[in-house]
Amino acid sequence: QVQLVESGGGSVEAGGSLRLSCAASGRTFSSYTMGWFRQAPGKEREFVAGIRWGGSITDYANSVKGRFTISRDNAKNTVYLQMSGLKPEDTAVYHCAVRLYGTIYISPAQYDYWGQGIQVTVSS
Repeated sequence: QVQLVESGGGSVEAGGSLRLSCAASGRTFSSYTMGWFRQAPGKEREFVAGIRWGGSITDYANSVKGRFTISRDNAKNTVYLQMSGLKPEDTAVYHCAVRLYGTIYISPAQYDYWGQGIQVTVSS
């Protein structure tokens, strides 16, 4: 079993930045694909960014490309989401997720464990 704990959320004005962190348990963290998803009120959970086990392969939703950066530190069992140029439409609960086997998928159903989520609010 893998436990995930997100941190770093909060409120920021449009154009601002936040960095989310997700600390994971598990001895084989370096072998997992990690993803960030978000869910706004009344909307389905959507893919934001993903990173494969080595860290060299990443993928982003079109809506965040050029503004968000996903990275990982396998020595710290932590994945990060650096968010810049934030917009009000980025407001959501952000979740990190683990995919135990395989590459990045944008479907939430492909991920095996989830964090509880953390609120990000962007005001105009």
